[in-house]
Amino acid sequence: MLVRNPQDAEKDTPTLLAHAAEQARARKYEDFLIVDVDCHHYENASFPEIAAYIDDPVLRQNAKVQGMGGQGWTSPEGSYQELNGRIGRVRDRFTEKTPSSPHRDITLSLRWMDALGVDIACLFPTPMLGLAQIPRLDVEIALGRAYNRWLVENVLANEPRIKAMLYLPFNQPEACYAMVEEFGDKPGVVGFMVTATHQRAVYDNAYMKTYAALEERGLPLAFHGSFIWGRENNFSLANRFITVHSLGFTFYNMLHLTNWIMNALPERFPKLKLIWIESGLAWLPFLMQRLDNEFMSRTSECPGLKRRPSEYMREMYYTSQPMERVDNAEALPLTFKMINAATQLLFSSDYPHWDMDLPSTIYDLPFLDETTKRNILGENARHLFNLEPIFGEQKLLRRAERALQNTP
Repeated sequence: MLVRNPQDAEKDTPTLLAHAAEQARARKYEDFLIVDVDCHHYENASFPEIAAYIDDPVLRQNAKVQGMGGQGWTSPEGSYQELNGRIGRVRDRFTEKTPSSPHRDITLSLRWMDALGVDIACLFPTPMLGLAQIPRLDVEIALGRAYNRWLVENVLANEPRIKAMLYLPFNQPEACYAMVEEFGDKPGVVGFMVTATHQRAVYDNAYMKTYAALEERGLPLAFHGSFIWGRENNFSLANRFITVHSLGFTFYNMLHLTNWIMNALPERFPKLKLIWIESGLAWLPFLMQRLDNEFMSRTSECPGLKRRPSEYMREMYYTSQPMERVDNAEALPLTFKMINAATQLLFSSDYPHWDMDLPSTIYDLPFLDETTKRNILGENARHLFNLEPIFGEQKLLRRAERALQNTP
């Protein structure tokens, strides 16, 4: 058992998320299954362990010597996400005390999950999302596979409440297919993820066998929003990170989604479920209307489509974060209606990033009935990923306490 001293406790996850935990108790989340479809850990804290899984001895030695911050191992553009250390849960992540067992990433994940009221979490890396933009294809493949192996063996195999959609090195189609073949049946793997900034077209025939392998296994394919800044691209004109963040996380998913539909991939792989992550929701009504309008004017360019683009979009899945706060009381309900949110929207927190959302973001919406809230917070994800409804220990304890209080 780990004994924390008061100074350490000031920086640990339960203390930093005390208000979130109080909010969860007040809203009685113990009666809800809550699945977080997009949360993150800082895998660079475990990089020496991950590097040991790299097969190539030269790359393995380079990784051990340079570390994750070495040249060619992370995004060349750096990160502006952390607000210069002003968020404690990010700033102090390397100093928080944990017991020797289970793995540190399991302990830290369960701490924030229990505080927020999350029962099951789908874990993604953080620095490694920049792998899409590194100049060395061999490094992306080697490190992506090493990370997947490390995560499966050290985290997913030892904690049923933590799941993952594993990293696909989308710059190399054959490597993507090999990842699905190797890891598609591993415990805790509920799908595969592409960082949306990859500069490869989703309609390339080289990816078709990967899509077929995912469809055959019933595993979703997710596109996780991100950004590119500081190179010869449209966002090189931006002089503020807020500009790049506002547009970039949406733009690349818009591009891949449009290519997916206009090239009739929904008709070619009708049972393959797609998830669009960390792009918010405000762009969806715009894109539905825009694509439908273009399609009705130039239908001959899309001979493979049997329906309007918006109809295919309403069958895709979207994560809720960052759910845009709007003053117009009609905008968000209309967006929910247009995307069939009751069955297609998945709660996500994006913890521990600066723009994270709590479950209350969904729970407190006045226009949702209880069934729809339950669906978005957990049931949609449970059906999509075929999950067992595993509840967190703290939630079960609160449920038992409340039952005792109501017993005559």
